[in-house]
Amino acid sequence: MAPDSDSTLPSSGGTGAREEETVKVPSKDLKKKDDKKDEDLSEEDLALKQQLELYVERVQDPNPGLQKVALESMRHEIRTSTSSMTSVPKPLKFLRPHFATLKAYYEQMSDSSLKILLADILSVLALTMSAEGERESLKYRLLGSEGDIGSWGHEYVRNLAGEIAQEYADLQSEDAPIDDLMDLVQQIVAFHMKHNAEPEAVDLLMEVEDLDMLVKHVDSTNFRRTCLYLTSAAKYLPGPDDMSVLDIALTIYMKFEEYANALQIALFLDNMQHIKQVFTSCSDMLKKKQFCYILARHGITLELDEKVASSDEDREALQEIMNNTKLSEGYLTLARDIEVMEPKSPEDIYKAHLLDGRASAGASVDSARQNLAATFVNAFVNAGFGQDKLMTVASDSSSGSSSGNWLFKNKEHGKASAAASLGMILLWDVDSGLAQIDKYFHFNDNHIIAGALLGVGIVNCGIKNDCDPALALLGDYISREDPTIRIGAIMGLGIAYAGTQNDLIHAKLSPILGDAKSPLDVIAFTAISLGLVYVGSCNEEVAQAIIFALMDRSESELDDPLTRFLPLGLGLGLLYLGKQDSVEATAEVSKTFNEKIRKYCDMTLLSCAYAGTGNVLKVQTLLSHCAQHLEKGETHQGPAVLGIAMVAMAEELGLDMSIRSLEHLLQYGEQNIRQAVPLALGLLCISNPKVNVMDTLSRLSHDTDSEVAMAAVISLGMIGAGTNNARIAGMLRNLSSYYYKDASLLFCVRIAQGLVHLGKGLLTLNPYHSDRFLLSPTALAGIITMLHACLDMKAIILGKYHYVLYFLVLAMQPRMLMTVDENLKPLSVPVRVGQAVDVVGQAGRPKTITGFQTHSTPVLLSAGDRAEFATEKCDFLPSSLLAITVGCTS
Repeated sequence: MAPDSDSTLPSSGGTGAREEETVKVPSKDLKKKDDKKDEDLSEEDLALKQQLELYVERVQDPNPGLQKVALESMRHEIRTSTSSMTSVPKPLKFLRPHFATLKAYYEQMSDSSLKILLADILSVLALTMSAEGERESLKYRLLGSEGDIGSWGHEYVRNLAGEIAQEYADLQSEDAPIDDLMDLVQQIVAFHMKHNAEPEAVDLLMEVEDLDMLVKHVDSTNFRRTCLYLTSAAKYLPGPDDMSVLDIALTIYMKFEEYANALQIALFLDNMQHIKQVFTSCSDMLKKKQFCYILARHGITLELDEKVASSDEDREALQEIMNNTKLSEGYLTLARDIEVMEPKSPEDIYKAHLLDGRASAGASVDSARQNLAATFVNAFVNAGFGQDKLMTVASDSSSGSSSGNWLFKNKEHGKASAAASLGMILLWDVDSGLAQIDKYFHFNDNHIIAGALLGVGIVNCGIKNDCDPALALLGDYISREDPTIRIGAIMGLGIAYAGTQNDLIHAKLSPILGDAKSPLDVIAFTAISLGLVYVGSCNEEVAQAIIFALMDRSESELDDPLTRFLPLGLGLGLLYLGKQDSVEATAEVSKTFNEKIRKYCDMTLLSCAYAGTGNVLKVQTLLSHCAQHLEKGETHQGPAVLGIAMVAMAEELGLDMSIRSLEHLLQYGEQNIRQAVPLALGLLCISNPKVNVMDTLSRLSHDTDSEVAMAAVISLGMIGAGTNNARIAGMLRNLSSYYYKDASLLFCVRIAQGLVHLGKGLLTLNPYHSDRFLLSPTALAGIITMLHACLDMKAIILGKYHYVLYFLVLAMQPRMLMTVDENLKPLSVPVRVGQAVDVVGQAGRPKTITGFQTHSTPVLLSAGDRAEFATEKCDFLPSSLLAITVGCTS
C-alpha cells in the first residue's frame, strides 16, 4: 500500500501544482500584457488612465458628493479631448472597458441631476463603443441634459445627426411623437450653421422633413453657401421635394435681398407670381433693368404695372429691354469689337483648297442641291450680321439685283429657303429686315413669297414689338390657296411668337387644324407652330384641337413622315414641355389613337413632359422601350432615344451616364435606334464639343447605313455649333471630300459646316443659360423640332421641307458677356474669364473659376466658362454670367 500512497502523493501534489499553475499562468500573462500595455503608454497617459479608472470607481460610490466630483472631472477630461478629433480621443479609449459597467450602474441610479450628468457622458462614450444600429448616443442624449451640444465636439454632433435621421424614420412609421427629437434637431442645425457646415444642416433638415427651420438660422455670412447647396441638391431630389427645396432657397434670397438669384429660381419654378414679387420687392431701378435682361434671355414677358415701375418712362425703359429690341445692336457691337464684321461666303467655310483634287471635282454634282446647301451655310454663318455675299450684295448695274440672281440659282422649294435666309442674315434687326424682305412679296413665284413670309418670322424671332408687324404681315397669307405660302406664313408666326401664348395666333391657326380641306403638311406645320407659341403652357384648347386633328387622319396619311409633327406639336406637346405630371390626362387620350401613331405619340409626350428634369425613372422607362426588338415599320423608338437625351441633359452626372447608355444602344439596338443615337448625342452636347462624343460621331459619320451617317454628320455640326472648333471643321472638310459623289450626304456635311461656324463663332445653340441653371423652353422646342425632322432625313430635310432647319433660330443666342452703364450704353470693363469650378459645399470663399485670363468686355464665353469682374471701380449687379450685365461707374 505504501508505494501506492507514495505514488499518489506526487500525483496529488502534481494536480495541486498543476491547478496552481493553471490559475497562475493566465494571471502572469495578463499581468505581462497589462505591463506591456502600460509600458507602451507614456507616464502622462498612464496617469490619465489610472485617473479615469478612479473616476469610474468613484462614480459608483454611495456618496453623492464624490459622485458629482468624479462625473464633472470625467466630463472635463472628455470635453477637452473631443474638441478636435483626428483620432479616437484617449479618454474614450481608456473608458472603453468600463462602458458596460457605467451603463449598468446608470440603470440602478435614482433620478437626479447626477443621473443626467452620467447620461451625457454615456452619450459621448457611445460614439465609439455603441453597437451598430443601437443608437445609444441619441438615446442617452435625450435622457441627459439639454446643455450646449457643441461643447462635445463636431464629430459627436455629426454622429447624433446620423442617428436622428434613422430614429425619425422609425418614429414616423410608428406615428410616435417627435417633439423631443425636433428640439435636438434645432440645436444641431444652429451648431452646424455657426460652424460652416451648412450642407450637413440642410441634409439633416431634409431627413426630418422640416426645411422651413433653415430660414431662421441663415445669416448674411452663410446664406449664399446654403442656397448654392439647396439649388444644387434640388437636381437630385425626386418631385415634389425638389420644388420645396427651391422654394426655401427663394425665400432665403428674398430675405437677404439677393433679387437676381431669387429671380432665376422663380424662372426655374416657372412661377409668375414669384417673378412679379421679385420686381415689386426691389426698389432699385438699375436692378430691375438687369432683371429684364434675364427675362429677355429666358424668353418671358411680364405685364408691367404701377407696382413694378411707378412712372411711365421707367415702364417704357423696362419694356424695351424685355422686348429684346437692343439685341441686334449689342451683338453687332461685339462683332465690331472682335473685328468679324466682314461677310463670309460659303467657299470661305468649305476651304476646298485645303483638300486634294476630289472635292473640286464634286462641285458639279447636283448643283441645285449644292446651291441650297450654300444658302443655308451662308444664312448660318452670317446670321445677324445684316450683310453677306449672296443675298444682300448691292446690285450691279449690268446684272440687276444680285440677291435675285442667287434666288434663281435655287429650284422651286429651294427658293423658299433662299428667300427666308435673308431673314436669318438680318436676324433681330426688325426695321431693316422687314424693309429688305419686302421686295420679295412682289414676285409672282409662290415659293419666293413663302420664303419671304418665313423670313419675316425669323427676323422677329425673340423680339417683341407693340405693333406686331409679323402678325400684320403674315395674318393675311394663312388662308391663301397655295399650301407653300400657307406653310411659310404659319411657320413664320410660330417662330416670331414662340413662347408668347398669344391668343390672336390661336384664333388664326386653330381653324386650320379642323379644316378637312387643308393638306396634311399645312396641318402638321400648324400643329408645330401652335406648340411653339404655347410651349410649356398646358393649354387645353390647343391640345384638344391637335388631338382632334390627329384622330381625323386617314390610314394613308398616318404613313406620311410629316404626321410625326402632329404629336410633336402636342408633345412640344410642346404644350407640356417640362411640365411633368400635367401631361397625364393627354397621355391617356393618346392611348385611343390609331395604333400606327399611338406609341410614337406616347414617347413624344413622355420625353417632352420630362425634358430637362433629369428624372432617372423616366430615363429607365425610355431605355426599356429602346431595348425591345421590334419588327420593321415601328417608328416610336427614335423619339424614345431622343427622349433619353432630353430628360438627362439637366445635369452633368446624368448627362455622362446617358452618353454611356447611348453607346450601348449603338451596339445592341435596331437600325431605327442607331439612326437616332447620333441625334441624341448632338442634343446632349449641343454647342459643347466633348472629345469622346466627337470621336463617336466621327466614327458613325462613316457608317454603312447612310441614315446613321447623315444623323452623325448633322450632330457633329450641332455639338460644334457656333464654336468654330478646328477639329470638327477638319473632320467635316475630310467628310466633304469622302462623300463628294453622294449628294445627300454632302448636303448634310455642308449644313454641319455652316452650323460649326454659326454667326462666325459668336452664337450658341445651347438652351441652358445662367450658369447652366435655367433652360429656355423656346430654345429647346426649336432644337427638338429640328431633331424630330432629322429622324426621317430623306423625306423631310432632303425632301422639300428643308426649311425646318430654320427652327434652330429659336435657340440662337449670342454667347457674349457685355456690360452697359446706367443709360444702357456699352461700357468696357476688365473681366476674368476661366473654367467654372464647382464650389458647392466648400467652406469659406473658394475661387469659382480656374485658369482665367483677363479681358475687357464684351467677351465671348464658351461652354463651361464663367466670368468675374476684375475691378472694384464699378458697381455691378451680381449676375456675372448674363448676356448683358448692367453696372454703374462709381
